[in-house]
Amino acid sequence: MATTRHAHTVWEGNLLKGSGKVTLDSSGIGTYDVSWPARSEEPNGKTSPEELIAAAHSSCFSMALSHALAGADTPPTRLTTSAAVTFQPGTGITGIHLTVEGEVPGIDAEAFQAAAEDAKKNCPVSQALTGTTITLEAKLA
Repeated sequence: MATTRHAHTVWEGNLLKGSGKVTLDSSGIGTYDVSWPARSEEPNGKTSPEELIAAAHSSCFSMALSHALAGADTPPTRLTTSAAVTFQPGTGITGIHLTVEGEVPGIDAEAFQAAAEDAKKNCPVSQALTGTTITLEAKLA
């Protein structure tokens, strides 16, 4: 069964001095301030498209890796994943670096690395972001 999720943004003003609010409509969990300075300089309590992509990527990757590990009869106790999305003004998103640390009984480092590489390649968010370089660092706790 396909699912569709929704969000919307209301932006006021020009790029450099304007600002907006992005609302997560499907979940209803919040509305978040966005601005160009928060995207290209310091966040100062606001979010950015890149932070939202990082959240989406880290959670999708974790789900894909968890599923793959369970399918190999080595379900994880815990996966801690971070995603760092690099944005260069004037160029765009130049890369995403995933870092995962796993507590996975019954698996060695080589098998964990292979499962993580497969999850990086096959999670739906990674597939949607194939236009950028995605790197990975995976280790067992």
